[in-house]
Amino acid sequence: MPTSELAAPDNPAFENDSSDRAQNGDVPSPPEEPEDRGNRCSRGVGTLQTAVTSAYTKHEKAVWMVIKILLMVGYIGYFGYAMYYRFGDEGSYRLMVVTVLGAFIILWGIGGGYVVNGMKNIYGGCLRYYGSNRCRTFHLSLRWFLYVCAAVFVGVYTGVEIGVTQPRNLMSLIGIAAFIVVMYITSVNPARVNWHPVFWGMTIQYVFACLILKTTWGYGAFEWLGNRMTEILDYSNTGAQFVFGDRYQDHLFAFKVLPVIVYFSSLISVLYYLGAMQAIIRVLGRFLSFCLDTTATESLNAAGNIFAGQTEAPLMIRPFMKTMTKSELHAVMTGGFATVSGSVLGAYVTYGVKANHLLAASVMSAPAALAISKLTYPETEITKDNQKDVYKLKMDSQNNVIEAASKGASDAISLVANVAVNVMAFLALLQLIDASLTFLGDRVGIVGLTFPLICSYVFYPISYVMGIDPVDCRRMARLIGFKTFTNEFVAYIEMGKLIDNGHIFDNYTTTLPNATWVTQPNDDIFLTDWGQTLVGGIMLKRSQVIATYALCGFSNLGSMGIQIGGLGAMAPSRSGDLTQLALRAMIAGNVACFLTACIAGEADVCLQRATKKIQ
Repeated sequence: MPTSELAAPDNPAFENDSSDRAQNGDVPSPPEEPEDRGNRCSRGVGTLQTAVTSAYTKHEKAVWMVIKILLMVGYIGYFGYAMYYRFGDEGSYRLMVVTVLGAFIILWGIGGGYVVNGMKNIYGGCLRYYGSNRCRTFHLSLRWFLYVCAAVFVGVYTGVEIGVTQPRNLMSLIGIAAFIVVMYITSVNPARVNWHPVFWGMTIQYVFACLILKTTWGYGAFEWLGNRMTEILDYSNTGAQFVFGDRYQDHLFAFKVLPVIVYFSSLISVLYYLGAMQAIIRVLGRFLSFCLDTTATESLNAAGNIFAGQTEAPLMIRPFMKTMTKSELHAVMTGGFATVSGSVLGAYVTYGVKANHLLAASVMSAPAALAISKLTYPETEITKDNQKDVYKLKMDSQNNVIEAASKGASDAISLVANVAVNVMAFLALLQLIDASLTFLGDRVGIVGLTFPLICSYVFYPISYVMGIDPVDCRRMARLIGFKTFTNEFVAYIEMGKLIDNGHIFDNYTTTLPNATWVTQPNDDIFLTDWGQTLVGGIMLKRSQVIATYALCGFSNLGSMGIQIGGLGAMAPSRSGDLTQLALRAMIAGNVACFLTACIAGEADVCLQRATKKIQ
């Protein structure tokens, strides 16, 4: 065999022989390259990652359970030491309230479903043991017993607390009766009205009013919540000042009011990501469903409307909208019209509206919306949705808190733009309408004919039956007109002007004890000694409170288009039904707000008493 063949490097025989000798130790192996050591290290790290990921996937629930237990134990330790270190100041009570509320939400989330199912099982056992007829008789007797007890409580409490000390406030009760009668007469099907949700919706609203407005601790609690809300909203000034400069408040609406919407929208988005909002809404939804005997979809939406807007809250029940009954759809739309979202609620505070009353209005209007909806559009169909599926709320799909905060701020862009352009457009259109009406009035000898003047007479009866003092009825009627035909933002802006006028008037009378003023025919007040005119005049404190509740809702003509478009996109097959129900639902939403205002007006004497005790 030639030598060149043996020495050929690509000869297979040569390679096999060399490999065998290397394995036997006759020929030393080539030195390991640095790249090989790096590759082995990377493969080792990859193998470790795979093992850890596999173990986490296999024991994910156990891992998170351990993490939650550790966090809970750590927080309990922190809470205990914080109470020991400093107790008695406002900060300690704030920490205690947050802790108790969080514990309740967690415990209800764990065992709330078992409680509800347990009550159903007990009722089912009674049916099997005693028979359906006896159980139905007992159930009907218990229901009527509760009706009588609630009616007696409301009647006696109102007569003792209100009728004796402040009979004028009983006018609000006449308003409640008038609104209910009108909605019943104009109902789609008066013969099919189920009075159970109507009665208990109004009763729960009254109980909320008793707790919030008629007790010292209830009013103090919501006063505290309102102060905390104002404190939280003030943090939005930091971002506005950084972006727009130190003189950002020179342009109040654009650079102070609108940034509040962006900030609060981001905060709400974070709370949704953490699951806090879902937990609260689920609890309130189950409570409303249990008390009013309404379906899970409409109850959950009503609870969501306390915090979210008219097109955001229905997202929780979006999968069920295509199969909902017309009465359920009407209840969903009415709930959206009767409340406002948390994002814009913060903006109203900047105009001097009390935050505690806005919070109370949001809570009280939820059961009122369901009650009025079932009165004006009673249920005549059978719901097809499964209650257990409805309450399976999922958290948002963001990957982390940062993304949730960013998405909330980005989502507010359309809301801010919508608020800004609508306010600009409606104020300009109102000015055009006023100028046109003034011109037409002048042609026939009518001086000062304007849109607010027309509203001050058209809506005067509504203002009067709500319990507004006659001196403020025309002012309140104008605000109702602004809210209904433009939006609640314009109405609160006008109300803010009246509140500012009140501050100026109080300062005027305090500074000059013998000060004089002249009330002009158009309700303006001329301060003689200062030579200043308060355009629109002032509103009494009680009228301001009632107005805050009456205006706290999206029930206006513009919102009809927003709801039809938003809900129609969620359930395209129901667009025709939504269009048909929109006007009736908008009117029902307004009435729900008026009922809340009536109860607030009726509670005014107790409200004044609670305020004095706190002060």
